[in-house]
Formats: sequence, C-alpha cells, structure tokens
Amino acid sequence: MYAIVEIAGQQFKVAKDQKVFVNRLSTEEGKTVDFDKVLLVGDGSNITLGAPAIDGALVGAKVLRHLKGDKVIVFKKKRRKGYRVKNGHRQSLTEIVIESIATSGAKKAAPKKEEKKAEPKAAAPVKETAPKADAKKSSKADDLKKVEGIGPKIAETLVEAGISTFAELAKTDAAKISEIIAGVRGNHVTDTWPAQAQLAADGKWDELKKWQDELDGGKA
Repeated sequence: MYAIVEIAGQQFKVAKDQKVFVNRLSTEEGKTVDFDKVLLVGDGSNITLGAPAIDGALVGAKVLRHLKGDKVIVFKKKRRKGYRVKNGHRQSLTEIVIESIATSGAKKAAPKKEEKKAEPKAAAPVKETAPKADAKKSSKADDLKKVEGIGPKIAETLVEAGISTFAELAKTDAAKISEIIAGVRGNHVTDTWPAQAQLAADGKWDELKKWQDELDGGKA
C-alpha cells in the first residue's frame, strides 16, 4: 500500500517503513505525528482519489531527527550597480519514518460539528466587539514586507502566527521564525530578520536601508 500525502506544504509518495525528509516540523524527536491531507491511496489495483483529500484517511509517522540539508548556493546580482553577492543556505529539515497508512480513522468530522454548534451562541456578542478589536489590530500592525527577505506570503504567515509588528518580530528567535514559515516555498534565510525589525521598530529607516543594500534575501 502507498499514499500521496501533503506534509509541511509539500506532496510525497510514501509507503510503510519508508524514510522521508520533509520541511522542519515542530514535533520533538522520537514522537509520532499524523497527517490527514491524504490525496491518494493505492493498494494493488485499488486506487482511491480524494477531492482534494480523502475523508477519513490518515498517514502516521515517527520523527527520527531534525537536521539541515545540503548547502545551496544563492547568487544575487543588481544590474548596473556592480553588486554581486554569493551566499550558501542549508534548509532546516526533519527525517520521519512512515509507520502506518489508513484509509479511515482520521479525526476530521467531530471538530467541524462542534464548531458549528458553538458559533451561533457566540455570534451575538462577537458582532459587537469584533469591529473594535479589528480596528486596534489594524492600527498596530506594521508592514513586515519592509524587512529584506519577507514577501507577501511570509508576512501573511507571520501575522497568522501572532507576529504582526516589527517589535514582535524583533523579539522572535530566527530559528523560531524558520519553523513558523516552514510551509512557505523557497529558501528563506531568517538570520537578520529580528535585527532588521528592531531597526524598523526604532524608526531607524536610513540605517536599515543602508544595511539592506548589503543584504541578500535577509542574509548578510
């Protein structure tokens, strides 16, 4: 039996006892983790397709270790400025081993029913307070895209994780940021993001601009 499953934003074809390298997971080494975004399950001549995921299907795995991948060379050049920078990057990865593939048993249906029952009861008070809360958030939120290396998708992912201002980003460890954006495609170097965010939070835009001219995707 084999399955095609989505893990940390990537799709893999897996079978029982197979070892797979995926983008860094937050699960600790030695612990088990389940993936319910199973797109296809094949068992001999029987193939089950999802739309997009198979309802009730589940892939179970065990986290073996956290590591970094092979070095990737990143070269950046600015036309007519004589600017060339060559850097290396190693992606944060997690090695897992597939322990089980089940076509039923995923815990999907129950949470949806509970949420539908709870929403009507909380709807009345939320309508009164939500606009005020949203107004406060929008006034406090910063444009995180002003940090070299952060694009619209990464900025959206950080906000969803509760990091919406330069001050909050400055207090977040680079490794933690890498873990939060692990599902975003591309090689993202977060080493300088907290320091850049601190300059932005302090209003030192000239100093930040001068530094960013020397950066390559967020890496010095």
